[in-house]
Amino acid sequence: MFGHSGQAHGRRGLLALLLLALLEGGTAPAGANEQPLRVAVAANFLPVAERLSTRFTRQTGTPLRLVSGSTGKLYAQIVHGAPFDLFLAADEARPRRLVEEGRARGAPFLYATGTLVLWSPRPGLVDQTGGVLAEGGFSRLAMANPRLAPYGRAARETLQALGLWSRLRSRIVRGENIAQAFHFVVSGNAELGFVAASQLLSRGEEGSRWVVPERLYSPILQAGVVLTAHPAAGRFVHFIRCGEGREIVREGGYRVAADPAC
Repeated sequence: MFGHSGQAHGRRGLLALLLLALLEGGTAPAGANEQPLRVAVAANFLPVAERLSTRFTRQTGTPLRLVSGSTGKLYAQIVHGAPFDLFLAADEARPRRLVEEGRARGAPFLYATGTLVLWSPRPGLVDQTGGVLAEGGFSRLAMANPRLAPYGRAARETLQALGLWSRLRSRIVRGENIAQAFHFVVSGNAELGFVAASQLLSRGEEGSRWVVPERLYSPILQAGVVLTAHPAAGRFVHFIRCGEGREIVREGGYRVAADPAC
């Protein structure tokens, strides 16, 4: 009798475990079985995109696959058939161009506005007016490539507005994107450089900086566009523009305007 009772208890235990597994499977996020959402991300926005990805996947179960680079390089990859579902650029021009070329689904959307900063890890090198640029107390100035990266274009416009572009061109070291320009400064290959404000958040008050007045460069309006019919693309865009992700973008060092889509 005792042996039969033990077998019965064992069967009931097994059934209970199977039922629990079924219940847990029934409460899995809706996107748990979806293919990864492939996102092309402008280099300046990658740290924020990684936080957005983690939070979105935790809530929905849909994994994201992020590929970072300069906006110009990512645009060229998309044109040549790179399999991205969503493009988060650092300008408005490339997403709009993809729509005009019939390579996108729907209209571009604005997700952030960036801020340009002249920064050096050396305290006291950069003053509150950016006077060091005219004084010339440095040998190398880093910036992103103006042809490929909107932050590089903004840096060039700033130097042109100050009448310093021609004088300083020989001292400029160009990164392919803003992440590489930032690395040039951090590694000491340039004493100072034009970087994104978002890149400095983790460094607190380290070094010295000048927040470049917005009147000196065209606004860095960062737009995105959906490229495929991936079912999670729209959900992720809504998460960035209207949901919890909006505050993550703001905390990441970007300005976020009121969005009529929310």
